[in-house]
Amino acid sequence: QVQLVESGGGLVQAGGSLILSCTASGSIFTIDTTGWYRQAPGKQRELVATITRGGNTNYADSVKGRFTISRDNAKNTVYLQMNSLKPEDTAVYYCNADLRRPSSTRLLNYWGQGTQVTVSS
Repeated sequence: QVQLVESGGGLVQAGGSLILSCTASGSIFTIDTTGWYRQAPGKQRELVATITRGGNTNYADSVKGRFTISRDNAKNTVYLQMNSLKPEDTAVYYCNADLRRPSSTRLLNYWGQGTQVTVSS
């Protein structure tokens, strides 16, 4: 079994900062691309940022310059540093990972359970 567990969400005032963490546990060989998505009430889930195993990053235009994604491969953990938060960043943030399990070449996709981020004006 594989689990992705997020932490670090909460309530913050506009202009503030939060750091989200997501740790993968279980029977994992390698994690390829991993990242963060978010879903606001009444809206579709959208990409926030992704990072490859080699460190190449991709950001949504709405968060460029404010959010930074990073990862620690030894800890199977991905981080999202969120600065200059805006009320429109309010959403449930989900961790996502493409990974391979031991003795398998299949690339499997997993989601975390989500963590709420609320930015007050």
